[in-house]
Parts: sequence; C-alpha cells; structure tokens
Amino acid sequence: MRPGQRSRRVTRSKESHGMHFCQRCEPAVVLEPATDAAVCACCGWTEPARREPLYVVTGASGSGKSAIFTPLAAALPECVVFDVDWLIDPMKTAGSVDWDAFRDAWLSVAHGIAQGGRSTVLLGPLMPEQLADLPSRRWIGPVHFAVLDCTDEQRRTRLQARPSWREHAVDEHLLFAAYLRRTIPTVVHTGTETPAQTAQRLAAWVRHTASSRDR
Repeated sequence: MRPGQRSRRVTRSKESHGMHFCQRCEPAVVLEPATDAAVCACCGWTEPARREPLYVVTGASGSGKSAIFTPLAAALPECVVFDVDWLIDPMKTAGSVDWDAFRDAWLSVAHGIAQGGRSTVLLGPLMPEQLADLPSRRWIGPVHFAVLDCTDEQRRTRLQARPSWREHAVDEHLLFAAYLRRTIPTVVHTGTETPAQTAQRLAAWVRHTASSRDR
C-alpha cells in the first residue's frame, strides 16, 4: 500500500456517500446525521459532526464577487471565506469539470470547517437548486443565499473591460443575472459602492442571519 493510501474500500453511490463511517461495523457503514453528531444506525456508534450554516454570495459574472473577496474575508474573521473558482483547475479531468462533484466538494470543505465551530462563506455563481440534492448537503446546516447585482449596463461595461483570456459571454450573463434577481430575495447592489462597503454590508447580513438563528 502506498503512503497515504486508504486500506478501507467502500463503494459509494449517492445514497451511501458519507464523510463519517462507523468504527465498529464490518463492512463499512456510513453514519447518519443527527443534530451535531453522526450516528451508526446499526450499532449506535456516535461521533461529533457539527453542522454550521453555509452562506453563499452568488451573482452573475461582472457582479463584483472577485473584488469583494479580500475585504469580505477581513470583515468576517469569525467565518472562513472562499472563492469557489479555486477548485476548478484541481478538479479538471481530461479538460472538463464534473460540476456536481465540484459543488459537493465545497460542501465537504464547509462541513470540515464547521468542526471548528465556524461557518463558511462561498463566493461563486451558485444556485439553491444546485446544492439541494448533493450527497454532502445533509452534513450542512441551513444554507443562506445573497446575490450581488448591478445594472445591465454596468455589467456589460465590466465584462467588456476584462482581458481577452477571460470569458465575456455578455448576453448569457445578463440572462443569468435576471434569473437570480427573480429567485433570490436578498440582493446587494454593487454599482455605487466600493468593494469594502459591499463587504461590510454582506458581513452585516451574515451576522444578522446568524443571530436570528440563535434566538
């Protein structure tokens, strides 16, 4: 066996996918979530498995997600902030990405962060329906969405100003922006504020949402 290779072999379907496994049962049994624990339905083995809220800051291209990353991470030291694009290249196989696996990987990361008592904030063009049925979703607490937005003209100007190696697809992103406006109630406009100001507004949204949950 090579260093770092797991000796346990588990065939994982969507139904059997798990991050927690019973340490007593043979063959391997995937544990089930129960409040802030993972429990074996066969023998009752239990281990800690915190489930913290996940905050998703979505938006079509040109909305300002990349620009707010650094100020948002500074404004929310109690959370861990990620740009979802960071995993695109590592998850490419033969030049393409399995997008469901990509999104599920981020849920797994968020669950790992939760074990230290911190919530995760993801910046990326995600939609609620893309996360709802993923295998790792059951290991995550409530998922809250906010959408960054700007006017179509501002978005068009921002996209056209990008370097040639970046995707433009202006009309496609305008349609996606319109869809997000219709489907996600919490909208933060970026057209008249600095990235630092937008980050402060998002940090306030995260904290307000978290405090509402704790009441």
